Amino acid sequence: MAEQELPIMERNRCNCAALRKASRHMTLFYDAALEPSGLRSTQFAMLTEIHRRGDAAPSIGDLAEALVMDQSTIGQNLRPLQRDGLVTLERDEADRRSRQIKLTRAGRSRLADARPLWLAAQEKFENGFGKRAAAELRNLLAEIAGDPSLVPERAESHHQKA
Repeated sequence: MAEQELPIMERNRCNCAALRKASRHMTLFYDAALEPSGLRSTQFAMLTEIHRRGDAAPSIGDLAEALVMDQSTIGQNLRPLQRDGLVTLERDEADRRSRQIKLTRAGRSRLADARPLWLAAQEKFENGFGKRAAAELRNLLAEIAGDPSLVPERAESHHQKA
C-alpha cells in the first residue's frame, strides 16, 4: 500500500504550537529581565502567588492549581527556592498530610528586589505591544487557562484526586 501524501498545513495553523512559541519567547524575555535578581520567571510567579495569599499559605496542590501546573513540576521548582532559603515547607496543622509553602524573610526580600525588574519588563512589553492589546491578551489567555472543556478526561480525574 502506497503511503498517502499528507496535505501541507498552513503556517501557524496549530493553536498549541503558536501558544508554545509565544510562551517560550515571553519566558526568555522575562527570564532575561529577572536575571539580576537570580530568579527565573517561573520562580517569580511562584513567589508572587505565595506572597499574594498572605497568611493563608498555599499547599503544593493549591499552588499547582493557581499556576495551572502539575504538582510534581511545582515540587521541582520549589526545591531550589527551598535550598536558597526563600521558602519553607511546613506541615499543615489542619491536615498533617499536606505541607504549606511559606515565604521566608529572604524570600520576601528577593521578591521585592525582583519586582522592579518584572515591572520594567511588563512596561517594555506593554509599550511595544500596546497596553490595551496586552490586557486583552491576558484576558484571552486566562479564559483558555480556565476553560474546563479543554481539560482532557484523564487530567480532570487527576486534578480531582489531587
